[in-house]
Amino acid sequence: MNELEIIRHRRIDGLSLFFDTVDYRTPHFHPEWEVLWILDGPLSLTCDQQHYRVEEGELVLVSPGRPHEFHKIDRSCTFLCLQASPELFRLDRLLAADSLFPARYLADADVVKRRLLALTAAYLERRPQYEFTCIGETCLLFGELLSAVPTHVVSREEQERLDKRNQRLRALIRFVDENYMHKIRLSDFAAAENCSMHYLSHFVKDALNQSFQEYVCSVRVNCACKLMADGDKRLLDICEEAGFSDYRYFSRAFKRQFGLTPEQYRNLLVKPEQAAVVHSLHSLERFYSDEQSKEILARLSV
Repeated sequence: MNELEIIRHRRIDGLSLFFDTVDYRTPHFHPEWEVLWILDGPLSLTCDQQHYRVEEGELVLVSPGRPHEFHKIDRSCTFLCLQASPELFRLDRLLAADSLFPARYLADADVVKRRLLALTAAYLERRPQYEFTCIGETCLLFGELLSAVPTHVVSREEQERLDKRNQRLRALIRFVDENYMHKIRLSDFAAAENCSMHYLSHFVKDALNQSFQEYVCSVRVNCACKLMADGDKRLLDICEEAGFSDYRYFSRAFKRQFGLTPEQYRNLLVKPEQAAVVHSLHSLERFYSDEQSKEILARLSV
């Protein structure tokens, strides 16, 4: 499912690097390692049932297949993102990091940041044979990170459990995407998956850090945001199209998620400029062209 394993600006097999300005990104996972450098924060990060406030300048390291979620706090958050496939490193074992925050273990986090800058420059400039430089810099960068951060070898049993969980999570998110505009019940998904309600209730809470109905409500609110951004439909029509049966409930849900009523949110909408906007049920993000990315990189390198 593309919403879960979306990779932006891929130019080198197994390696992707881009600047991203995010308002929200619902729970997602992908098979790559992910390194974030928060440039203009802070960012709310949810992972493994824990909520973190990541400040500007911090680094984040997410292991492959690990569901995580982003939300802005005070304003949209911009970060540099590096995604690298484990296959790039040709290891004879699968590793997972035991901490999301590598700077706590690094002797000098600035060394990693300088390597990220060098890697980004090579990735954007694309000089002859730049692929070798990028792959080499990526291997050195992860060598520094994974030598410092506590890790463990992922056993075959652990990997099988992770794959099974993510397969069910993918099916759950697809089920909500296809049915959120109607009355939707976890019991229907339980019947389709041949699972008990007790098991699935705990599964949803563990995987999404919220109840099933809370997740459905958040998808509906995100749908309403997209509909507002796309045109001038009446809020009552948007409420119904997003799957809410009652406008008062819609307004309360919207305010709970964004701290604003639908009317206030619409009045504050500003069409983003100079960036490619991706607005879906699961994200509101802005990605940058090569030239825009080079301008951001130049400011970081000063």
